[in-house]
Amino acid sequence: MKNILKTTIFAFLLAALGSCENDIEAVATKQAGAKLLTPASGTELVLLETNQDDVATTLVWDYSDFGVETAASYTVEIAKAGTDFKTPIAAGTTTERFLTWTVKELNDVLIKAGFTPAVQSSIEVRIAAKLGTSTNAIQQYSNVITLKVTPYTGLLAYDKTDWFLIGAAVKGGWENNADTDHQPMFRDGKNANKYSFIGYFLAGEFKLISVKGSWPSQIGKASATEIEIKDNAGAFVIATAGYYKFTFDTTAKTYTLAPYTATLKSYTTIGMIGTATADGWNSDQDMAKSTFDPHVWTVKIDLTKAETKFRAENAWDTSWGGTTAFSSIGGTGDNIPVAGKSKFIVYFSDIDGSYSMIPNQK
Repeated sequence: MKNILKTTIFAFLLAALGSCENDIEAVATKQAGAKLLTPASGTELVLLETNQDDVATTLVWDYSDFGVETAASYTVEIAKAGTDFKTPIAAGTTTERFLTWTVKELNDVLIKAGFTPAVQSSIEVRIAAKLGTSTNAIQQYSNVITLKVTPYTGLLAYDKTDWFLIGAAVKGGWENNADTDHQPMFRDGKNANKYSFIGYFLAGEFKLISVKGSWPSQIGKASATEIEIKDNAGAFVIATAGYYKFTFDTTAKTYTLAPYTATLKSYTTIGMIGTATADGWNSDQDMAKSTFDPHVWTVKIDLTKAETKFRAENAWDTSWGGTTAFSSIGGTGDNIPVAGKSKFIVYFSDIDGSYSMIPNQK
């Protein structure tokens, strides 16, 4: 009897809540949406990478009146002018009645949305106010303003092809995922068709792909001395686990693969240092040692247009450099030129000082 009574009371409460929710919805949908106050419609914004940390603009609006004492959340939405927000792009959410875009934040949104760099485009902006978090939450829209924006690329010019090792014999296995940390071959800084890697291989097969997460196209074995670049390329085979030197030339379509028997020196730490790094020549930006091959190091790092080097054990007793931006087969004593400001993923080999610095990372 008690259980029946409890169930009846619970059902009544649910019905009452549903009725209350419907009442709120009925009231709220009759109320006014937010009104965008600034910037003025027609404002022109020319975005420059050199000012990426500056404020591009601040949007200010009055509150949405839902007719109930409940806090709303606000999402700034943008769309290409004239599309009637058929595919709105969320460009920031807040519970305040204002939102500030830095130059970089607005530029990132525009580039991701497909707006052309260095070309003025008209975008429409509105505020979507939402009451609650459920899928049936009440939503209202503000008036629409138009902004004339000129974005920059936000990307460092990079026309190089990186080839990544993939397969049972190498780090990452056959997992063809864009987020898997496959080892890239080191590319010659002056002859972009030549690649090399000295490192550890397990017994098994491997190939190469040029875009992580995508199988076409591949580099594989065509014969004892020749490579092929095509879908479903033949696999290279490592008979016995160990260190090997693997090289290939994408123009000549030749390769070499042979055991590497030189004595290898181990290091505890390796870091990047120089005017291109956050602390200049004062301290190292530490790299992570690979758990697959202790002679390969990597780091995701913000660099500026300046110079950098690699060094071991936070000292100058052992260091490596180079003369070419982005990549080199083997190291020198020179400072490495960094081509421009970007977030890079950097790979380094302490066996021969080779490096690969791939820009435009997220």
